[in-house]
Amino acid sequence: MPTALRSTTHRAMVTAGSGKQIAMSRQSFVQELEGAADRNAEMSPSNLKVLLRRAALMLRNAGDGVDLEPKIEEILDGLAAEMGVSKAELIRTVVTEWLIANAYLPVFTIDEGSTTVGNG
Repeated sequence: MPTALRSTTHRAMVTAGSGKQIAMSRQSFVQELEGAADRNAEMSPSNLKVLLRRAALMLRNAGDGVDLEPKIEEILDGLAAEMGVSKAELIRTVVTEWLIANAYLPVFTIDEGSTTVGNG
């Protein structure tokens, strides 16, 4: 059971019994939580406490809720900083543009040459 925790957005950096830090993906952490639930009677209160603290930290730091590879996270962080927007806003923009480009979302255009009838 890990003895210390340092959390990032989507990966927990845990210190294993050997003292070596390892990255734990959200999915592997979910599996660990499910395993703990199955054997909660066997777990010591201190191990359960560590596991629950790690779960709370991961939930707090979940941010956008999308589990991406570290390399992609790094690129998105840099691009968001360069553009002066949040990473969540950048992801929303990229997804929206992709949906429009692939005809999943309608594109509303105004024909500047056409006349309109109105109360004006």
